[in-house]
Amino acid sequence: MGQRILVAGIVALEMTYRIDAFPLQYDPVRYPFFSLGSSVSGGAYNVARALSTLGDDVRCATLLGRDAAGRLVHHTFAQEGLSPDFALESLADTPHSLILYDRDGRRQIHIDLKDVQDQAYPEERFVQALQGCTLAAVGNANFCRPLLRLAREAGIPIATDVQTVSHLEDPYNQEFMRAADILFMSHERLPMAPAEWVRQVRECYGTGIIVVGMGEDGALLSVLGDPAPLHVPALRGLPVISTVGAGDALFSCFLHAYVQSRDPHQALRKAVAFAAFKIGTAAGASGFLTEEELEQLVQDAMGKRP
Repeated sequence: MGQRILVAGIVALEMTYRIDAFPLQYDPVRYPFFSLGSSVSGGAYNVARALSTLGDDVRCATLLGRDAAGRLVHHTFAQEGLSPDFALESLADTPHSLILYDRDGRRQIHIDLKDVQDQAYPEERFVQALQGCTLAAVGNANFCRPLLRLAREAGIPIATDVQTVSHLEDPYNQEFMRAADILFMSHERLPMAPAEWVRQVRECYGTGIIVVGMGEDGALLSVLGDPAPLHVPALRGLPVISTVGAGDALFSCFLHAYVQSRDPHQALRKAVAFAAFKIGTAAGASGFLTEEELEQLVQDAMGKRP
């Protein structure tokens, strides 16, 4: 068994729909056989399931609805061997998401958070969830904000993914960026080149480890004390169905590998391979490799290098 990791954030009921192309043309009725799917997803569930598949002991703290979707989430947790102890049914409705993706794997995400952003998670339950954990993977939902302080007080390192951030002092994400020991984000809305961005993030926040996911260009890693960032190219040659959840896969595998080895460079190389395999499936929480399967994929990829 790997390390015990607390994952906190949004869990949602997700529907995926494969379309012919963007933009989607209007048609009053369509019958896209075998093009729609539904499953449990959301950033926290994607990360929790990936870590669990890799062999870690995961606790998932989230807020669910007292509805059919919430019951489905609890059922899915039980099926996947995830503890439901910290998945609290305190909302009227469970968050939902709709993912459109085309034949090239591009995706458009529609998220209905219901009223989760206005709700609080009991701090005493966060404290219970943190017990015995070596890392807290904290999503940037509003109810996760108190966990930043609680993890810091408990001496537990914090990892967070602020996703499509676009401002250095983003008013919504600034608290998460300041608290993070490991900070992930996407390149999609950055106002400058990733290498310059990570330099400015470190100057502003002093973050120890910064990773920018760059899609088909791989990922960029900046470690405090390193002379320059490390660019890890994307792993080529694997099927691409949908890029939804690729960032969650990159984040979760990096955390898994890093807490084991404390080598961020090797952790990112593994994470890039893990994410490349994951996008061969449509749903956000599918396509995760076990640690043994990941090691084989990495070895095979290294054997193909010139």
